[in-house]
Parts: sequence; structure tokens; C-alpha cells
Amino acid sequence: MTRYVVIGGGIVGLATAYRLTEKRPGAQVTVVEKEQRLGAHQTGHNSGVIHAGVYYRPGSLKARLCAAGSRSMARFCEEHGIPYRICGKLIVATEESELPRLHALHERALANGLPVTLLTPQQAREYEPHVSAVAAMHVASTGIVDFGEVCRVLASLLEKAGATVQLGTRVTGIRTRRNGSLVVETTAGDLPADGLVNCAGLHADRVARMAGIRPSARIVPFRGEYYELLPHRRDLVRGLIYPVPDPQFPFLGVHLTRMIDGSVHAGPNAVLALAREGYGWGRIRPRDVAEAAMYPGLWRLAGRHLRYGLSEVRRSLSTRVFAASLARLVPEITAADLVRAGAGVRAQAIAPSGDLVDDFLIETRDRQVHVLNAPSPAATSSLEIATHIVAQLPA
Repeated sequence: MTRYVVIGGGIVGLATAYRLTEKRPGAQVTVVEKEQRLGAHQTGHNSGVIHAGVYYRPGSLKARLCAAGSRSMARFCEEHGIPYRICGKLIVATEESELPRLHALHERALANGLPVTLLTPQQAREYEPHVSAVAAMHVASTGIVDFGEVCRVLASLLEKAGATVQLGTRVTGIRTRRNGSLVVETTAGDLPADGLVNCAGLHADRVARMAGIRPSARIVPFRGEYYELLPHRRDLVRGLIYPVPDPQFPFLGVHLTRMIDGSVHAGPNAVLALAREGYGWGRIRPRDVAEAAMYPGLWRLAGRHLRYGLSEVRRSLSTRVFAASLARLVPEITAADLVRAGAGVRAQAIAPSGDLVDDFLIETRDRQVHVLNAPSPAATSSLEIATHIVAQLPA
């Protein structure tokens, strides 16, 4: 019996374990999760968007796995009765200066084989009556879902397949035996493994180092804060409204998302978190701060984007500033229409050069697969990432 241990009970870890039970029948599959619930971090704090794959370089792992993942995620939801909706989204140019970027994004989307349409301002308002636009692009294949519910279904399928999910179990070490097999040391005892998958998200680089791997990038946590429109203002947004991203800056910018439950979330911004699980300014872990501060890659990134970073901090501290960013997309939104709706922390891999790792980063060594960068659209792509991972594991 081949034994596999998957570290991390987020959606990528659970999807990988699920694919192992499908493609390696008879194998012993164990998922180890340090929290007392599944999907406790990135999976449980994202915007619930089934991404189409507009933004990613054609031919990249993100582009390929996202396009395939949006289809496989929709099929999975259909098969298992999970509510989802393919609602499409608008990417909106609010100024003439943004038109070249919108047209470049349109070309990239076409190169990725996506159903996209450029719209006039009047056509854009047929989709979103309250939007402000000099032009827009409609992406028909974008959807929404509750990825937490996807995790619950995956866990149920794992249980039926005879896999084990160990909650509240922290990995403390990883050893390689003389025969090449592994021992995963945990707070609940040792787990022998013939194959290891590291899907530890915010701690993926640390787990890799436990296993003797020197990661090519470092995880640096960025907090994304969300607001929610008050119920009586939800009619301002029918679906999803995004700005045209500026390639000079590392993140997409705040956007508006009508969730599967009908609520409308706004955000996220992006500020450096002071802990790997730093969901607020008051959450500080000296080890995490020191580790980030000593990393040259972060200083190089900060040097290039200092003004952008300061603007994100201002938006974090001021509801008025946050609302003004949203009002560029929907002018009727004011600070009075917003209420805070929590935050998520993105596990962003940064190279020593200071460049953000913009593709999925999956490193393989012998019997180990380490997922070292899987931010958005990882949830959308999770079933396809899982298939990619399983193909690299020993049978």
C-alpha cells in the first residue's frame, strides 16, 4: 500500500487528496491540518470568484490551469449539488488613459481562448446600470461559489474513500529514510510516507525547509481587507465589477463582487501583514516580522512600490479613502454604504530579486511536491493543480 501525506487542509490540499483517492486506488491518503477546521485561512477568506483566466500570461501554468479549472470546478459543483453561478464580470476603464491597458488585456484574454467582448459605456450599463466607464470588457465565463462549501464536500468524499483527515495536527519535522521514504513528524505522532505533498499555504516555504528543500522564493504575507455593501445598497451591483489592472503595480486593486448568498463584497486592498496569519493590525508575530524584514527580496519590492504601498495603507486605515476607490467604479457608493467584512491573508511568494512570483510555483524533489506559490486563482484551479501534482508523485 502506497502512503501519501498531504500537509494543509485548504482547498488545494483537499483537492490533491481527492485526486489521489481517484487516481491511486488502494493508496493510504492522510491530510494533516494544524487548525481545528478545514479551509481556515486563504480558502476561507477569499472572494468566492471562479476566475476565467483573463490576466495570466498565455501558456503559463496559471493560464492553463485556471481556464481548465473554471470548467472542472463548475462540473464538480454540478455533480455534487454545490450552489454556484456563472454570472460573468465587467473589467472597467474609468479614464481614457486606461484604454490601451484594457485593449491589451482583451488581446491576452483572446490568446487564452476566453469568451470576452469589448463594450461601449452604454453596453456596459446594460450589465451594470450604476457603473462608470469609458469602455469595458465583459468576461462571460467568470462565476461565483462558496469555496468553503467545496471544501466540505471534498472532505466528505475523502471520508467515503477511506482517506484520513487529521485536524489540530501540526507538522514539526520531516525526515528522509535510507530507502528514500519519508517520515512526517507531527504533534499527533509520526506518519510514514512514500509520497509527500506540501500545500501549507502561508507556511509552505517553512515546511519545504523542514524537508531539506531550499525554496526559490520566500512567502511574505499581504493582508487584503474587505467591506460589504449595506443590504439596502446591494442593488448598486448586479455581478462582478473590476478595474483595469495597472501592470506597474503588483495587485489588481479593489473590486466589487456579488457573492453566492447575494451580499456584495468590496475589496481587497493589499497591505503587508505583521504576521503570517495577521488578519488585523493588532496581530503581530515578532518571528514573522523579523523574517520578512531580513529578506532582501521584500526590501527590493518595497523600493519599487513605496508610493503604491503607502496608498494601500491609507486605504486600510480610512473607510472614506476605500470608498473613494470604489466610487471610481460605481460613483454612487459612499463611505456610509460600507461595513467592514473581515480580511484575508495572501501567501505571496517573492523572489530574492524583489519580483513577485506571478505564476504558480510547484517544486518537486524525489518523492516530494511543494506548492510554494498558489494565490488566486488557486481555488478556481484547485482540481487541475491537484491533477498536476498527482502526476508528479511516485505510484
